[in-house]
Parts: sequence; C-alpha cells; structure tokens
Amino acid sequence: MKFGAVPVEYAEGAILAHTLHLPSGVLKKGRCLSEEDLAALGAAGHTEVVAARLEPGDIPEDGAAATVATAAAGEGVRVGPAYTGRANLYAEVRGVLLVQRERVDALNEVNEGMTVATATPGAVVEAGEMVATVKVIPFGLFRAVVERCATLARVGAHLLAIAPLRSRRVGLVLTRLPGTRESTLDKASGVLRARVEALGSVVGFEARCAHAEVEVAAAVCSALDDGCAPVVVFGASAMVDRHDVVPAAIVRAGGVIEHFGMPVDPGNLLLLGEVDGAAVVGAPGCARSPQPSGFDDVLQRLLAGVSVRALDVQHMGAGGLLKEIRSRPQPRGLGSEGGAGRRVVDAIVLAAGRSRRMGQANKLLAEVDGEPMVARVVRTLRGSRVREVIVVTGHQAEPVRGALEGSGARIVHNPDFEQGMSTSLAAGLGALAPGADGALIALGDMPLLRPPHVEALLEAFDPLEGRAVVVPTHRGKRGNPVLWAARFFPEMRALAGDVGARALFLAHAGEVCEVPIDDEAVLVDVDTPEALAALHGEAD
Repeated sequence: MKFGAVPVEYAEGAILAHTLHLPSGVLKKGRCLSEEDLAALGAAGHTEVVAARLEPGDIPEDGAAATVATAAAGEGVRVGPAYTGRANLYAEVRGVLLVQRERVDALNEVNEGMTVATATPGAVVEAGEMVATVKVIPFGLFRAVVERCATLARVGAHLLAIAPLRSRRVGLVLTRLPGTRESTLDKASGVLRARVEALGSVVGFEARCAHAEVEVAAAVCSALDDGCAPVVVFGASAMVDRHDVVPAAIVRAGGVIEHFGMPVDPGNLLLLGEVDGAAVVGAPGCARSPQPSGFDDVLQRLLAGVSVRALDVQHMGAGGLLKEIRSRPQPRGLGSEGGAGRRVVDAIVLAAGRSRRMGQANKLLAEVDGEPMVARVVRTLRGSRVREVIVVTGHQAEPVRGALEGSGARIVHNPDFEQGMSTSLAAGLGALAPGADGALIALGDMPLLRPPHVEALLEAFDPLEGRAVVVPTHRGKRGNPVLWAARFFPEMRALAGDVGARALFLAHAGEVCEVPIDDEAVLVDVDTPEALAALHGEAD
C-alpha cells in the first residue's frame, strides 16, 4: 500500500486519509475518491490530498478484519459486519469466555497493522455482549499477513469460544464444629444458592455434618449419588494443608486432590479435587461472602462444563488481586442494562401526524396483513434488541393507543403535535429512561421494516469510533429509521417546526455511518392512498 500526498488530478481511486469539509459537502476518511470528488476538491482550492492506494496483493481494511474475525470465532461466537477496518465479535449465548491467550499474543506480533483485543478470559458474558474486536490499522494489509493471522486464529481450537452455562444440580456439604451456629451455616448456604442460581443452576443436595473425615466423605458420596456435580464443601475450619480434613475426606471418598491453593486474593485457600470424574471444591472462607473471590472464577467454569485443572488455577494470578476492586459486579457480567460492552438503545416511533395526504383515513390504523400499520412497526422494533419502544401519539391518539394495546410499547402523547414533527421528537426524547446511549428514530408508516434491518443499524452503532449517527441506505439513497447517539439529544430537542432530526445531518456529517440494506424496506413509507394500494398489490 502506498500512502502520502497525492496531486488531486491523479487521486481518482485513492482512499482519502482524513475527512475534508468542502462547501459542497463532506468527504469522509476512507472514501474511495471519484471523478466527481476530484472536481469538488479542485473547486474548493485543494491541489493535493493525503491518501492511500492499495497495490496488487493488498486486502482492504474491512475485508482483512472480517477474514481474521471469522477465523477467530469458535462455538458460541458470531462476527458482526466490518466497518472502518473493525470487526467485532459477540457472544451468541450466555456463558464463559474461552480465549487462547498465547495465540492472541502471537497474532498481535505478526504485523503492527493487525490487532486483536478480547474481553477477560474466563469471564461470564451475556448473549449479545461484545467479547473481542479485530482492528486493522492501515487502509489495507498485504494478503500474506492476513492469511498468516487467520491461520493463527483458527489453528487447533478457535481463538475464541463461549462455553454455555448449563442448568446443573450442585451439591453442598457444610461442616460444623462444637459451638457452630446453624445461622452461620444458613448464611453460607444462602450465599452459595444465590451464586449458583444467578448462573442458571440450582443447589440440588445439601448436607450438614461434623467436621470429620468420615462424615464429610459420606456426605460427598451422597451428593454424587444424588446426581450432583460439582460438589462444594464449606469446612467449619479453614484448610491449611493438603492432608487437612476436607482433602482427606475427598481421598477417602475415592477421589484425588488436583490442586490446593490459588494465586487469587481473596480465594487463596481453595481446594480442587475430583471423585469419579466429578469436581469437588473445598471452598475458601471468603466464599461465604457474596463479594467476588477466586471461588467465582472456578465455579463459573465448572457450571459451564469447562474442565479446571491445576495449571488453570496456577494461571489465574495475573489480575488475581481482587481485594481492592469494590466495583466489580457479582456475579460477573451482570449489573448493567444490556450487558457489559453493549450500547443501550431505545426506539422512538413518531405516530402523531394527521396524514393529510391520505385524506380522511389515518394511515397508521390501516391494516397490513391483518395488523394495524403502526402495530406492525412496533412489533418489528420489539423483535430487535432495542431496550424499549416509545410511541409518540397526537392526532387520533386514542384509536392509535387502542391499536397498540398489548404491543409492549410505551405510549407518550404529544399535545403540541400540530406544531410539527420536532415537537413529537422532543416528546419522545423526554420520555427516555435513564441510561440510553442512543435513540432509534422510526416512523409509524414503514410496514416493510424487519428486525434484521434494525439489527444492522445497532451493529454499526459505535459513537466512540465516530459512528454516532447510523442511517440505512438502499442503492445509495438514505432511508429510515435513523439511530442517534445520546450526545445529540439536546440539539434534537431544540429543533422547531415540522422538521425531524435529519436537519442535523449536515452539521454532523463526519459522524454519519451509512449502512447498505439490500431491499427497499428502509425507503418505503405510506403517505398516500395509492402507496397503500400498492402495498396491498392493488395498484395498476
């Protein structure tokens, strides 16, 4: 790839390196310059531009990122569309993230232009959560580099996979010494049950016995005979040696000690054993508290069916100092709406207008395949992963509300709808629940819209990377709905008259991301009786 300043007259087909604001519009970084672009540059007084030109054997940035991301994605991982040289990978199911750490390092060492970053290995991730990103730094990479990276990503086990959390029956053994209070055992039992249930499993067996080798061994065997695995043992006294009561009981039960101790604090005194192929965990004292500890790292893996061996425990030291991390949620991966790493987006459906071009009929109530048009739009939006759908009513508010009964949408009435679309937009934005990263502004008269169209916009949305306004296109023409980042909400509320947020496109052209859609659904709105008839296949 060649990079540098290029005279404008020779720049056709080159890739623009930096966004340029011209009187005629904005030329965004990454644009392949056309003859018309060169004319606009010349008219604006530019004699040269900084650009890149791919050479034979180069793969464009999006193709390079997509190739390596696809090679890296193992079971339970999907690859999102590549934009601006980045391809994100997402969890398809809730589970434990498995990462081939050494190969991530090896891949990042191949070439400075190819980078891979992942979420924390062994963490619990939610379905839809971003777990890794592949970013290509230049506008293109030599094919041999991309192929080398793809080979590293897929050789043997894929670079990334999700071990899904399964519903399992966990056994629990609590021991007591003279003077041990039942309330102490009750608390430990409650904490473990909450942990296990938060991970989708249940405590299916519980035994309380004396803190003695024979009794503990018998209780462990009873739990295993009852079909429980793993089995967790809370000892009344902390373990201090491989031959202490709990490990001795595991051996008496016919098992072996895999490892004692772990380089995680709190959690140092964890014991990992096995009886007849089932894991038996001697819980450290810190596991009686709901606060995070090394015990969580082991329990999560076991409930996802991931084998935990001595070497796995020994490799938990990097990042294993947890005592001062008060903000880490319990269990991991929970505690934020939409999951860590996911943008929270609400949809606002504008359904307040008079539909004057339709005559007397309210187009939003017209049936399409036996369903009111506005209800069909709401159903489509609810079929995507938007957090909430808000419908702004105005004209014929009660009939529209009736058409949406049972749809799951939240209705917000705009008493000022006669003053124009901007008032409905402001009403919808004012009704958003806290925490929204963006708002998808949709029209109530687009019945051909489908959930995959909405998902494509959500996938592309990333304000931190400059994709703060996401708009669908079909054959080069912009359509609806449009997704706006939260930082534009004040400007959107300040609009006046019968204009929508599209009035802000020019002001923020450098942050607009166009998402090509391969059918015309994003362009079709029903404004006239003829358009409605055509929708039903009744037009000539």
